Amino acid sequence: MSAPLIVGRALIKNYEGGRIAVLAGVNLEVQAGEMVALWGASGSGKSTLLHLLGGLDVPDAGELTVCGFDPRREAHRQILRRQHLGFIFQLHNLIPDFTVAENMQVPALALGTPQKKIQARARELAELLGLSHRLHHRIQDISGGERQRAAIGRALMNSPQLLLADEPTGSLDEVTGDLVFGLLKNLVRNAGVTVVLATHERRLAEQCDRRLHVRQGQIECL
Repeated sequence: MSAPLIVGRALIKNYEGGRIAVLAGVNLEVQAGEMVALWGASGSGKSTLLHLLGGLDVPDAGELTVCGFDPRREAHRQILRRQHLGFIFQLHNLIPDFTVAENMQVPALALGTPQKKIQARARELAELLGLSHRLHHRIQDISGGERQRAAIGRALMNSPQLLLADEPTGSLDEVTGDLVFGLLKNLVRNAGVTVVLATHERRLAEQCDRRLHVRQGQIECL
């Protein structure tokens, strides 16, 4: 078996000078091609763990490798975020006055990808996500579900190995949320993308390949 895509050992994260303990010695491994749920209640530490995996924050102690890089190092974080992983937020974090196409293109612009290639990739993703008819609409003029699909497109723009999704259905109604979740599952099955999903919804977590229960800063395998 090949080396895991993600390896975390004894990860600790505290805030406010150690007064608030969030992660207390977390260990985890994720293999390439898996869809893994970090399932738990609000405040359990699942979003904090996802942020460590994505280099949005760094652990206070422990060892971490993601896609062969160490997110604790600034140079490695930059490479990870630009070339190897995409992050999907609960509240999409898209630019309201930009179009769907413009929002999706932002990560490729940061890499200096040629404009023709960027535009072709945006059209390809729009078709994959059912957004071809919205490609030139501004974000503020489309629905919540379409915004989240556009956010997935932005995360996929640079063809990452890994998608980290923080409550991606949390702000959506059940029907729209199921559609977005289905898109993520299809990416794992058909495009070979690895997905780590933070969610409080058990019914979604149970549809993933593995469900890791995050509780009081610890992980329990279910």
